[in-house]
Order: sequence, then structure tokens, then C-alpha cells
Amino acid sequence: MILFPAIDLKEGLAVRLEQGDMARATVFHRDPAAQARAFEEQGFRYLHIVDLDGAFAGKPVNADAVDRILETIGIPVQLGGGVRDMATVEGWLGKGVDRVIIGTAAVRDPQFVKEAAKNYHGRVAVGLDARDGKVAVQGWAEASELTVLDIARRFEDAGVSAIIYTDIARDGMLQGINWDATIALAEAISIPVIASGGFASMDDIRALLEPRARKLQGAIAGRAIYDGRLDVAEALKMIREAEANAGKER
Repeated sequence: MILFPAIDLKEGLAVRLEQGDMARATVFHRDPAAQARAFEEQGFRYLHIVDLDGAFAGKPVNADAVDRILETIGIPVQLGGGVRDMATVEGWLGKGVDRVIIGTAAVRDPQFVKEAAKNYHGRVAVGLDARDGKVAVQGWAEASELTVLDIARRFEDAGVSAIIYTDIARDGMLQGINWDATIALAEAISIPVIASGGFASMDDIRALLEPRARKLQGAIAGRAIYDGRLDVAEALKMIREAEANAGKER
């Protein structure tokens, strides 16, 4: 089980949005690389990055900030935002990103996702962000008529390493993860699912470690970490203990 701390990049800064609204951004760190280093020093094992400007532009925008992060830390990084073609996939993976996240293109060009997953097995994830159950694209600015499950099922047996499911209405609002919808998705597909959107407190850690969430690969936390609402040391300790106990049961 992985707890991913999130760094969302806007104009080279580490920010958090409310409900995906670029006009409602709070700057949490002016040096994303320093923030990434702090996360690594706290004991996190994997970092989640989103190029917010890239998600709207359809191509990487905050590459300089990402490069500095990759130069600074040793833990693996997964990155999304503006990944719409094979050249971008190859570029990020070549720079040292462990896993790229494809969002908008998963709706508009599923064949591209399948080709990327085949070419880079285990290094391509799909980001599905939903508002009222329907997937949103283009940096959450546009709604589609497709459900999360509709799209997730397209990629069964395609080699996609994970589905990152975000409830947009909860994102950045500290209301708690939509566990029911996330776990229902995980139970309906064979691809591992990562929970995202609204991580609020230690209650979400406890929910993540419940038996019903065992199919999840992990969860992404952002504002709750920055605001100090999440006791990081205790959360990571609980995850390690749960993993150790699971290992004893096998």
C-alpha cells in the first residue's frame, strides 16, 4: 500500500487547487524540488506530480521544475498532465520518471494508451477524473459522457499499471476520499486502483487500511499534508505495520 504525496505544478510553483479550478490555487511551496526533498526525508516511498499547466496546454509546461525534482530526490516519481503523445511518454521516461499518467488521451485516444502500455510495460498509468460520475478531460475543464468504469474497462489486459481515480468535487476540499466509489471501481476491474481527491485526515489512512480496500494500490494526499492535518510519521508507521502484518498472514 502506497501513500503518494502530491506536488501540483502551476507556473513553476507547488500549489493545490480546489475542485480542479485553476483560479482557486493556493501556493504551498515556491521551490517544488525542496518540497520533494522534504517528502523523501519524511519517509515517503513514491511521489505524485501533476503538471497542471500541461494538462490545459496538452503538452509539458513545467518541465524545468520536474527536472529539478528528478535531480534532487531518489524515490520514484509518477507524473501526469499534458501526456498526449508517444514522444511525451518517451521524453518523461527517458528523464527518469518512473511512471507516466495519461488522462485526457485515455478518453480521446485509447489506442495510444494501449500502445504506450505495451511499449513501456508497467510504466503507464491512466488518470480518470470524474465529476458526478462522468469523466472530465482537458485539465478537468471539459466533461465527457463516459463513466469511469466505461473507460477503465477499455484497458483491461492492456498492460496499464494503475488507474488513478479522482473525485473532482472532493479534490482539495478536505472532505475525505470517496471510498465507496473508488473501492467499487477496484472491485469491478483487474487493474490496480489508486484513490485520489479529498484526502483529509488520519481517518482516510484508516479507511485505506481496511480489509475492503485491500485491492487498492494506494492513495494520493495533497492539501492534508501541507496543512498539517495528516500526521505523516504516524500514517507511514500504520502503513508499514499493516504491510508487515499482511506479510505474516501469507
